[in-house]
Amino acid sequence: MPEPLIITVILNTNRCEDTLACLDSLQNSVYPNHKTIVLDNASTDGSVEAIQDRFPQVQVIRLSENLGYAGNNNVGIEAAMRRAADWVLVLNEDTILAPDCIDRLIDAAGTDERIGILGPTVYHFDEPDVIQSAGGSLTPVWNSRHLGQNEPDRGQYNRPRPVEWISGCAILVKRQVIEQIGALDARFFYYWEETDWCTRARKRGWKILHVPAAHIWHKGVQRNYAPSPNVTYYNTRNRFLFLANNRAPLHAWFYALGRTSLTLISWSVRPKWRPMQPHRDAMWQGARDFFSRRWGIRPS
Repeated sequence: MPEPLIITVILNTNRCEDTLACLDSLQNSVYPNHKTIVLDNASTDGSVEAIQDRFPQVQVIRLSENLGYAGNNNVGIEAAMRRAADWVLVLNEDTILAPDCIDRLIDAAGTDERIGILGPTVYHFDEPDVIQSAGGSLTPVWNSRHLGQNEPDRGQYNRPRPVEWISGCAILVKRQVIEQIGALDARFFYYWEETDWCTRARKRGWKILHVPAAHIWHKGVQRNYAPSPNVTYYNTRNRFLFLANNRAPLHAWFYALGRTSLTLISWSVRPKWRPMQPHRDAMWQGARDFFSRRWGIRPS
């Protein structure tokens, strides 16, 4: 029986060297039935030419419009589906995969037809044995969190196990899941989209697995990562969108609204939080845009 066809989708925006390094790691994959699509978001650093020169077998799609992480990746997901992918791996361009990563993910799917989404252990690139994400969970008030974040890997995650969501930097999704629930929700643009995707899949009965033996290293989101006001904007707006999309219980809404209100007040009136005023403005704008049903890129 032939191995399932895996098509990896990588979004690149002026990250030529990172994307080439990611493609190098994919080229070293031991998994036999694999193809790659690179989506280029109007790069001006010679990315397209460099990719086509070094990896002529890779399909490059030039995007005509910036639809964000969610909408841009949907272009690649749709292209992968047209090419009859059995599984689609949505992968950040600043990741490096272990040679057996894809093999380990597919092995973990086994014969359980209800396993629909899988993810590897994600490590910090600059701390190769420190976990960035071992899958994700939702708290009782529907906050999202990465499991194992910033923990040294001591073998504490030693077998595939169900989780509630998978980090969007490397998420493997079964064709039937996409056919049933659709691709990423483009309204999110950036942030919370993978949590929403996984939650919608779980509500339809699909299992989501973290596979500890599958390893990748991610250059983004280091320990000292300090989010920009843009992240505050998308996190605020999209958290509410996530709650609405998935019919969250009232206590989750009360918590989110209360926490947002208290933070806005604190960042407005307490002198020690004056440096947070750009974040305050972004949070207010994000909340306002949710209730105004304004999606996509943050208005300037």
